[in-house]
Amino acid sequence: MANAPKPVSALMLFGHMHWDHIQGFPFFAPAFVPGNHFTVCGPEGCNSSLPQALAGQMQYTYFPVELGQLGAAITYIKLTEGSYDIEGVHLSAQFLNHPTVALGYKIEADNVTMCYLCDHEQYSNTLWRADADPGKLDSILHANDRQHALFMQGADVVVHDAQYTPEEYPSKKNWGHSTYDYVVKLAAAAGVHKLYLTHHDPLHDDAFIDDIQRKSREIVKQAGSKMEVFCAYEGCEETLKPRGKQRPWSVAAVAGAPAEAPWIEACGLNVLVVDDDEDLRLLAGRVLTQSGHVVLQAPGGAEALEMIKANPPDLVVLDLNMPQPDGIEVLRTLRSVPATADLPVIILTAEGDETTTRLSFELGATDFLNKPFSPPQLDARVRASFARALGGGTKH
Repeated sequence: MANAPKPVSALMLFGHMHWDHIQGFPFFAPAFVPGNHFTVCGPEGCNSSLPQALAGQMQYTYFPVELGQLGAAITYIKLTEGSYDIEGVHLSAQFLNHPTVALGYKIEADNVTMCYLCDHEQYSNTLWRADADPGKLDSILHANDRQHALFMQGADVVVHDAQYTPEEYPSKKNWGHSTYDYVVKLAAAAGVHKLYLTHHDPLHDDAFIDDIQRKSREIVKQAGSKMEVFCAYEGCEETLKPRGKQRPWSVAAVAGAPAEAPWIEACGLNVLVVDDDEDLRLLAGRVLTQSGHVVLQAPGGAEALEMIKANPPDLVVLDLNMPQPDGIEVLRTLRSVPATADLPVIILTAEGDETTTRLSFELGATDFLNKPFSPPQLDARVRASFARALGGGTKH
């Protein structure tokens, strides 16, 4: 406010609406000043819009100034995975693995690229394929981990969630946050120039954070990478300068993908849950129904194929270990028929080994989720898979 031209006009990007990521908004002084204008962007959940989520924490019970009483003019834009040109900036958004719909951002302007990727959890416990050289993009086992690396490929600066150590992660699995070693290895493989680890666990003191930084730099050295890695801290600043000649903006790999992505409404879907475990079907059904979806259930592969042929759902959640035809055969059958070749299919299985993971993706699975899962995680993956499949998702 002291140095910017008056009035202040700015673009605000929210990754998601969890409280720790929006609670500073009511204290953002420029929003109180008449004449200022802010464009607020972010993903929406089915239960609330962007303004509703921000207004919820500013109800008079909790805060003396309600959202509608702010002096600045505020415009809201809901985003999904895709590419956007906004006010001279090329913005790319990608779904993250978090227990709510969350977006990571890549900002390209003035011949520099910055990525902000919080909150995100690795998709697979195993990063590299056993039959490939570690440290290469093609060696990444889970297709969504590979896409995550491709999203940040060649970035000047990446700010990435790294809340846990590898030792802490097993008890925090499905909480939606990364281990530092996963992030460092992925960023090094992606050719990132500078990596800032953030979203530190509140229980980690300064000495602990310093140790994470030291260990992260050892990983970089072992990988033979020139990437610089730091643990972000309060007051940390980074000036981005072009590192070479003008680079083309990243574009969607999908032919004909729009420069500005359409909004895909991933709410109220018809979801078919296929599993021979009745308790699992009931749990998944309860989770998805509470999120506004219509849930159908099939106890086996034969019943699922009949139901899909008669009335195709919007998305299928498919177990693998069932009496014949098992989930692999169901997936193979779906992909062999033009009518269901592009039907979003999430594999939900206790079999998380490398062979099963690779085969599922080779046969055309949209996503691969291990049991046990958290209810919010399943809902978020359903929404992301549907939007990605039908929106021509941006595989950068």
